[in-house]
Amino acid sequence: MPIYAFEDRRPVIAESAYVSPSAQVIGDVTIGERCYIGHGVILRGDYGSIVIGDETAVEEGVIVHARPQDRTTIGRRVTLGHGAMVHNASIRDGAVIGMRAVVSDFSEVGAGAIVGEMCLVKNSQTIPPRKVAVGVPARIVGDVEERHSMMTHVAKDLYVELARRYSAGGMVELDRLESLAPTPRSAG
Repeated sequence: MPIYAFEDRRPVIAESAYVSPSAQVIGDVTIGERCYIGHGVILRGDYGSIVIGDETAVEEGVIVHARPQDRTTIGRRVTLGHGAMVHNASIRDGAVIGMRAVVSDFSEVGAGAIVGEMCLVKNSQTIPPRKVAVGVPARIVGDVEERHSMMTHVAKDLYVELARRYSAGGMVELDRLESLAPTPRSAG
């Protein structure tokens, strides 16, 4: 698993967190309990710090970085969707960042807010708590409704469970010949 110290900066990863073997965790990165760090994620704390709260899902292909001597903070039970980028920003508890969205320097996404797919939260922009933002640049289009909260709660629980299943050995590497062999079907 590619987990690296960078000079005197070392990652701190909770034992219950799952970090994919293809993720890269570099330097001053703290990962909380029961987090899911997906395949191809890059968490780069080489000259800044990254803090990720408990039960957060950092889905495949996400990139997180911070400016020199600064910090990117990702709260508890946050979802960072596939391919999102977060750079030197603060994302509060329970927020959802959609697939391929960008959250830029010095910006803040409030607790429980939803940032839509492909959205750009620009430099120093604030998305208030429990608001839905979409577009380039991000604009507020409404409030987070109960239906959104129910859906995101289920998704967050799914990733906490997925982290547990991956950590328990659910993913097993196959050699090439074994992966080409037909899968036996159970009778009945």
